Amino acid sequence: MALRCALDQLGYDGEVISDVVLAVSELVANATEHAVGPYEMRLRRTVAEVICEIEDHDPRIPKLSAFPAARPYSPAEKHRGGGLEALCALLAERGRGLHIVHELTKGAWGFTRGTRSTKTAWLVIPANAPLLRTATVTRSDDGGRDGALESVDRSYDVDP
Repeated sequence: MALRCALDQLGYDGEVISDVVLAVSELVANATEHAVGPYEMRLRRTVAEVICEIEDHDPRIPKLSAFPAARPYSPAEKHRGGGLEALCALLAERGRGLHIVHELTKGAWGFTRGTRSTKTAWLVIPANAPLLRTATVTRSDDGGRDGALESVDRSYDVDP
């Protein structure tokens, strides 16, 4: 929700917001399932793209199989008539996340090793940056106990 709000405050439209949120949620799900925390997410933008990084505390870069040149979920003649087993394999809930990220980013994603104990998953979504504006973030400073609010102005810079 915070990512969606930040992108909205930066002036991105619904399609870009949806693509970024979906792709980032896949990388965050992988980090929480396969790596140890704490986790950190960073959001940057340039004139032509949104860049997001998710850092975790497992330095191992995952071994990835090559992505097929064709769309991964197109009907394949060899699987027609395969019965329930073939249908279940096609509808499996696991194993699609990085294919989704690959499609949404047009292949612009990956992993980099950080310090001895971290790695970063990153992705780039093409998006023309709207005019720079300042977002105001309001948060309760006391965990919501007495309703005191602190207002903080943050400017988001556009890389040249």
